[in-house]
Amino acid sequence: HLPLVEAGGGLVQPGGSLRLSCAASGFTLDYYAIGWFRQAPGKEREGVLCISSSGGITHYADSVKGRFTISRDNTKRTVYLQMNSLKPEDTAIYYCAARTASPIGCLYGMNDWGKGILVTVSS
Repeated sequence: HLPLVEAGGGLVQPGGSLRLSCAASGFTLDYYAIGWFRQAPGKEREGVLCISSSGGITHYADSVKGRFTISRDNTKRTVYLQMNSLKPEDTAIYYCAARTASPIGCLYGMNDWGKGILVTVSS
């Protein structure tokens, strides 16, 4: 079980940017697919982006294309979600999750989840 922890959330104005990070203290994320998911108030959780162990990227949500990017820094054992041009509808709790069981990849269900972090886009 990976103790995933998200950081970097908060309040931002529309059009602004935030960068979320995901790490697991004492563990490397190199070998796993790491995804970002979000759940807006009153809505079901949806996938946002995922990055495989080899750096391949899967877009789960068309609504963030061109605005959000995902990356990983294996030297820091961290995966990032860069969010630009934020809109009020991006307001949600954002979760990072890992696929650790075989087969490992972004097209399979995630095994481990962080507790989530709130992102609020509002003026």
